Amino acid sequence: MAYPIERKLVISIASSALFDLSESHDIYLTKGVDEYRKHQEENIDIPFPKGVAFPFIRRFLSINKAFPKQLPVEVVLLSRNSPETGLRVFRSIRHYGLDITRAGFMRGNSPHEYIPAFNASLFLSSNEDDVQKAIDAGHPAGVVLPSIVYDDELDGELRVAFDFDGVIADDEAESVFKRNNNLDEFQAHETAKQSVPHKPGPLADLFKKLSFMQKLEEKRQKDDSAYKKILRIAIVTARNAPAHERVVTTLKVWGVSADESFFLGGMQKSRILTVLKPHMFFDDQRSHLESPAGDIPMVHIPFGIANRNPTTHPTTPAQESA
Repeated sequence: MAYPIERKLVISIASSALFDLSESHDIYLTKGVDEYRKHQEENIDIPFPKGVAFPFIRRFLSINKAFPKQLPVEVVLLSRNSPETGLRVFRSIRHYGLDITRAGFMRGNSPHEYIPAFNASLFLSSNEDDVQKAIDAGHPAGVVLPSIVYDDELDGELRVAFDFDGVIADDEAESVFKRNNNLDEFQAHETAKQSVPHKPGPLADLFKKLSFMQKLEEKRQKDDSAYKKILRIAIVTARNAPAHERVVTTLKVWGVSADESFFLGGMQKSRILTVLKPHMFFDDQRSHLESPAGDIPMVHIPFGIANRNPTTHPTTPAQESA
């Protein structure tokens, strides 16, 4: 029997993150909503190109193919479109063979209030205003930043990388550092609390449920030595020793783990990410969300001390119909 949605790992996503809607958005911007609607109707059977989050979502849904009895994951579309203009999105979903059947259409309004209704552990969107509203309301959400989309269909592995502070954990430690920009004070604070687990951050639930999926895969691998695991989870953090111990303590108390953990001591994270090649990297600081080739899918989590009085990144008109 399939898991009820309350027990599933659910990701909600805006159409602007799943597909490349740049052409449609340009029409919306330059010609208005009526021409936008007409364009979607006239091109209803032409699938949208793949968007930044597409490779991540396709692999995420493949977990259900590995566990057809449980179907432990689900993706829900949360869109600012109307149901009529959203028809092309669902036909594109069908074209690419994505098992997405649930959706909410908001007719121009933010969908952030409905994240908990769908039991979603993450909301992905290119609309920064929607994501910020979700974070402010205490919901897990991230802004998908523009990048080159490359989806190697022969690569079945799903690689997901997380920053630690302000993403998996709360921003307590970052607050100590930001108070005086004092690394020694930060190290002393974390050393004194190395046996005290952090409180959960905005993506803690996502991380914990992904870790549960890892356990499912490990059990499957024990029963079937030929089974090839899908999930590969990494933590990529600017921390180094001795502050790394509190990270280890936190994960141990939560009963979760990562396949790989990198404590970089201020090194550029892109040096690791270009080797790991994650299908999604989550960080609360935009300055860390860069890669030399611009080909790593990056998600900004606008949470906590790192994002108070941030540089303004206004929503562009091209995102309004996402």
